[in-house]
Amino acid sequence: MKKILELIAGELKPAFTGCGYEESYAKANLSNRPDLCEYQCNGAMAAAKAYKKKPIEIAEEIVAAVSGNPMFAEITAVMPGFINIRLNGQWLADYLNGMAGAEKLGLEKPEKIETIIVDYGGANVAKPLHVGHLRAAIIGESVKRMGRFLGHHVIGDVHLGDWGLQMGLIIEELRDRQPDLPYFDENYQGEYPEEAPFTIGELEEIYPAASGKAKEDSEEGRAFKERAQTATLKLQSGYAPYRAIWRHIMNVSLADLKKNYSSLNVEFDLWKGESDAQPYISGLIDSLIEKGLAYESQGALVVDIGEETDAKELPPCIVRKSDGAALYATSDLATIVEREKDYHPDRYIYVVDKRQDLHFTQVFRVAKKAGIVPADRKMIFLGFGTMNGKDGKPYKTREGGVMRLERLISEVDEAVYERIMENRTVSEEEAKETAKIVGLSALKYGDLSNQAAKDYVFDMDRFISFEGNTGPYILYTIVRIKSILKKNGQMSPEARILPAVSEAEKSLGLELAKYNEVLAVSFEETAPHKICQYVYDLSNACNRFYHDTKILTEENKEQKESWLSLIALAEKVLETCIDLLGIDAPERM
Repeated sequence: MKKILELIAGELKPAFTGCGYEESYAKANLSNRPDLCEYQCNGAMAAAKAYKKKPIEIAEEIVAAVSGNPMFAEITAVMPGFINIRLNGQWLADYLNGMAGAEKLGLEKPEKIETIIVDYGGANVAKPLHVGHLRAAIIGESVKRMGRFLGHHVIGDVHLGDWGLQMGLIIEELRDRQPDLPYFDENYQGEYPEEAPFTIGELEEIYPAASGKAKEDSEEGRAFKERAQTATLKLQSGYAPYRAIWRHIMNVSLADLKKNYSSLNVEFDLWKGESDAQPYISGLIDSLIEKGLAYESQGALVVDIGEETDAKELPPCIVRKSDGAALYATSDLATIVEREKDYHPDRYIYVVDKRQDLHFTQVFRVAKKAGIVPADRKMIFLGFGTMNGKDGKPYKTREGGVMRLERLISEVDEAVYERIMENRTVSEEEAKETAKIVGLSALKYGDLSNQAAKDYVFDMDRFISFEGNTGPYILYTIVRIKSILKKNGQMSPEARILPAVSEAEKSLGLELAKYNEVLAVSFEETAPHKICQYVYDLSNACNRFYHDTKILTEENKEQKESWLSLIALAEKVLETCIDLLGIDAPERM
């Protein structure tokens, strides 16, 4: 189904061309004054300058040309030249019935189906997920779901940090703790054990201990760091014993990461990491040198990225350090080489902390300059802000430490459970299960409802509230609609939405009609917060309609079933939208 704004423009275009004006002026917008009109066309204002006429004269010509059009209940020209529009109730009802009977509720398919890589997650192996990983995971998951629902081929990649110095640190700390392990016996000839010599809990304790040791400003600290650097180099050179330890680290970490991401309702198609890019680095470096793009600067190998249009000078991208080591930029470029070979994507979307903006500017420019990707390839950096506490600083535990994601989820679930039990209408067991669903909605909606690039304050009390712009409020609206539909029972097959008989009913219909437009714009602008704003506005419209309308006691069966059909459509739209946010709705609250 076409979007409402496109359909309105389609009716206005013949009027503009028939009156001698370019059809490009026939654009429609949502009115920012709903008390005056529902939609507005400002084309007469723009055309006035080109055609040297008063805007109101052009507006009056257009209104006269579309007079009697069945799409419009009212279309008027108002000073200084706006065209105000109200839709015909029957036309709107027909549009909504079309939505209710269409696949994906009438969502318009994209003109071109794209293959899109969404790079999100970015966790480091051997470390637990903490609140700093939250935003990448849930924003990226939402973007992936939106693109996939629109019809694109979207591939989500976690892009793990699994190949740096942290591996050498773990290996050497393990050597200090368990020197008798076969990995450290140079004369060992047998098969290495299949079972890891550590649990996830031990592994998560080993890394910070090793990291702390390497940072010590002492002879022992410096020596330990040197050992770790040597171990890292041996691992990256293919040394079999260390590769065996690395596989143990990966297996134990991945099992834990998958469990924790799953608790967020986040899934990845690819569980690749920096290690997967390593085979491509040598060829990448050679290619940059052969093309005359990479040159030595203070012993390092760099590529200039500056362009004439830059407002300020940008530093070159370092692709190899003076000691011969690769950097994150090298790994990210090599990953693009791999992705181009395997998937030929039309678009890349990187969901990463906004402080990495310069890094990705460098990577994208080198990728295009070197011909790794075509110059017109869409490469989007979706940089997100920080989740802060009420003190305005990054969110931490009450003790001042880094908050583990598991703990944050548990605390939110517990707070929601207590809120549910205050008005206890369900068993404790059901309340706990419901609390998990509602708690996740509070956490994810509280984050996603903010524009990604902005920092926000995590406010537990506000996020778990059943009132206001919150996840629980949206779920409560859905559950209320489900309850009404369940109480009514089966509707007749011929039930249809009729023209609205009240302002609240028409407002709900107009909100529902925005669905197609909102989903397309939200993905194109990589803006999940626009879906959040939409479901909040739609929930408000649903609740106003519910309060103003006695649905279940209506004696006219046709009218009653029209209202039930309307809220059933609202429930489908709401559930579709929250699924794109990675949120589920319970049956009861």
